[in-house]
Amino acid sequence: MSDTDDTFNFLISMCYTQLFNLLCEKADDVYGGRLPVHVRCLIDEAANIGQIPKLEKLVATIRSREISCCLVLQAQSQLKALYKDNCDTIIGNMDARIFLGGSEPTTLKELSAALGKETIDMYNTSVTKGTQESHGQNFQKLGKELASIDELAVLDGSKCILQLRGVRPFLSDKYDITKHPNYKYLSDFDKKNAFNIERFLSTKLKLKPGEKFEAFEIDTSGGEADPT
Repeated sequence: MSDTDDTFNFLISMCYTQLFNLLCEKADDVYGGRLPVHVRCLIDEAANIGQIPKLEKLVATIRSREISCCLVLQAQSQLKALYKDNCDTIIGNMDARIFLGGSEPTTLKELSAALGKETIDMYNTSVTKGTQESHGQNFQKLGKELASIDELAVLDGSKCILQLRGVRPFLSDKYDITKHPNYKYLSDFDKKNAFNIERFLSTKLKLKPGEKFEAFEIDTSGGEADPT
């Protein structure tokens, strides 16, 4: 689907609705409430495919059925614009959040607040000169944001911040995809691996070498066809 023309976004919404309904029915009616194989939906460009109906309820209920969804956004404000008041409900039902970098103010502000503060020691010295010189020292313990907005805005492109439920957030290196054992199957490795949607949807018969087949000659004059 086009990520710039939203005319047919309703089709994507229908697909997701049908997908989650069928998976939940299969989990409840066939497997006693939990699917035997975990189903993870990677919803890339989640803000550009239109609104998924009742997503705020789905993310809260599908987890118990071994179904999860990962929303990929360029900025958290996109989710707010699309789902309005349900945005906080959707985020609250996500067990993990990963920040890959960005400069959107709302996202940076909320992330900085979620990371919390750290305790730092502040040491001040003072010198007073006059008829009698005096020196002073002052020690203080202060709270400082673990990562301020300006620090998050210039986060190294090779780093990411991961927040897991029940665990303190931590800074990590991004995974080098070229080291994955299946990297050789990607189009980045070899252009021949690129998915050709036109070829996939084509109804033209493609024969493989050595494949046997029968050919028929059709006589349109009303006679019977002669097999050759």
